[in-house]
Amino acid sequence: MSYKKTNADRIKRIYQLCEDHFGGIVFVGIKFHKKIGWIAKAQFDDGFENLTADGETSVEALRNLKNRVKKIIKRYNAV
Repeated sequence: MSYKKTNADRIKRIYQLCEDHFGGIVFVGIKFHKKIGWIAKAQFDDGFENLTADGETSVEALRNLKNRVKKIIKRYNAV
C-alpha cells in the first residue's frame, strides 16, 4: 500500500521548513485566483516579506513555494 501525499502534508512541510529556519510564521496556505491560477503563500510575523509562488495546479504551486523556501535557506547558509 503506497502513501499518497496530500496538500495538507505539503503545507505542513513548508510550515516546518519556515519555522525551523526563519522563526515566527503566521500562515502557509493556498488559494485559487481567476487570472493567475493557484497561489501558495507563506506569511511571517516579524515583518519579513511574504513569500508566494504560483502554478497551474495546487500541487505545482506548493512545490514551487517549497523550492523557493529551500533556495533562500541554501543561499542564507552559504553566507
